[in-house]
Amino acid sequence: MPLLRPAALAPDDSPAFRGQTALRLTGVQDLTRAGNLPARNIDPGRDRVFLDPPAPLAGLCLSRPRIMGIVNVTPDSFSDGGRFDSHDSAIAHAKRLVSEGADILDIGGESTRPGAAEVLHADEIARTAPVIAALRDAGVTAPISIDTRKADVARAALAAGADIVNDVSALTWDRDMGALVAEAGVPVCLMHAQGTPQTMQKDPKYNDVRFDVQDWLMDALARAEAAGIDRKHVILDPGIGFGKTVAHNIALLTHLALLHASGCAILLGASRKRFIGVLGGAERASDRMGGSLAVALHAAAQGAQILRVHDVAETRQALSLWQALNEKEEAGEI
Repeated sequence: MPLLRPAALAPDDSPAFRGQTALRLTGVQDLTRAGNLPARNIDPGRDRVFLDPPAPLAGLCLSRPRIMGIVNVTPDSFSDGGRFDSHDSAIAHAKRLVSEGADILDIGGESTRPGAAEVLHADEIARTAPVIAALRDAGVTAPISIDTRKADVARAALAAGADIVNDVSALTWDRDMGALVAEAGVPVCLMHAQGTPQTMQKDPKYNDVRFDVQDWLMDALARAEAAGIDRKHVILDPGIGFGKTVAHNIALLTHLALLHASGCAILLGASRKRFIGVLGGAERASDRMGGSLAVALHAAAQGAQILRVHDVAETRQALSLWQALNEKEEAGEI
């Protein structure tokens, strides 16, 4: 696991971590199921994966964390269900998120909250593709991600102007998804989940959630490459809240940097999740912004390149301060 420090506090000879201007790599600790080895110095050959920046994502440089704004075109999302389920309200909300600083828009037409029912393919397409097309017609140029596990929904979204596929099933729900993404040549986000939305929170168990999720995502990455998807187009997401207890979520967050060994960009989607309410004493999802910001900044410090959030303006402000405080000041600027 890479050992990271803010650039402003790291030794001058510490290399940038994966091209990020606010983080430096100061060492590496090899963690295994059998135990942890002592921290060691950086080996430029062995640790190349922590030094080389990921490829640009849909035209976005990843030298700083990018914000993915959530647009739920659904009546039953856990945090804002029904607020943006009409065509016009979804478009207005998406435009507002871009104006607030979203680098990417993530548009979904099927809730994957615990207990959510599957949505018919035609209904999901009707909810999402027209919104994407309207945003493009309105001149919105920010990359758009389609949040779906269904190949025909993704196909319609890409035709309407989407740039990224965000598959919470990591290509396991629809066997046609891998071929579609490979043919389109677009980035794809592969998320870990244990079970389905109907079953995932029914007593989830792991041997060691850190390594179980890492191994599962490495298998998902291999599955994507076997389908013809270039590794540089793959984003990995540990799936906070998807078949995890509070303790599982905390373990994954404190060891998020483990996933950088893949060489892929890392996405963290923890905004307003239930574990934040449990730990922060906020029963309503809408009251979890403070905790969501704390987790987002923690993820940034672990090198996550993409933060999927509801509260874009507040996250942008927090990240701007985090970036300014952590970047190394040039001589003579004070």
